Amino acid sequence: MTKLKRVTKETQIKLSIEVYGEGKSKIQTGIGFFDHILEGFSKHSLVDLNLNCKGDTHVDFHHSVEDVGIVLGDALHKEIFPVSGVERFSNAIVVMDESAVECVIDLSNRPYLHYDIPLEGKIGEFDCELVEEFFRAVTLNSKITMHLVLLRGKNKHHIAEATFKAFAVALRRAITKNSRVKIPSTKGVL
Repeated sequence: MTKLKRVTKETQIKLSIEVYGEGKSKIQTGIGFFDHILEGFSKHSLVDLNLNCKGDTHVDFHHSVEDVGIVLGDALHKEIFPVSGVERFSNAIVVMDESAVECVIDLSNRPYLHYDIPLEGKIGEFDCELVEEFFRAVTLNSKITMHLVLLRGKNKHHIAEATFKAFAVALRRAITKNSRVKIPSTKGVL
């Protein structure tokens, strides 16, 4: 289990994570929709996630969402690396009604995000552009390579939720233990 704190003038975050958990979560960010999609991430990744974020939501939700992504990414890096005995590569397509989102992951220790999820406007009070900000922060700080692509969809809520769930399932598959895989790299280290 990894426990982290991050305190800035904009946010105060406490997080604990267990990547080989049961999908249990206790999440309080002050942003209802964000809590909802993070709970979905925890449930479908089987990652236990306790998260408390107090942010300057009176300004907007940007700092809270981005900083949670930074802390979650850092915690994932601490939990996963150095990589050994796991699958490393994975993909998942998650559908929610008319929407389908694909996530492809490489536990590469090289951060890269390809983000092709055209979301604009708001979901309730949540700015859709924050989905990309969150995943950029997660990938940079976890040092994973991730491609997120919208295959089809119209409903913004479904698209955003499918994106988080696709990430969850792909992550769960990438960290799946495989005793035949020692170091999943021709370089000998990740």
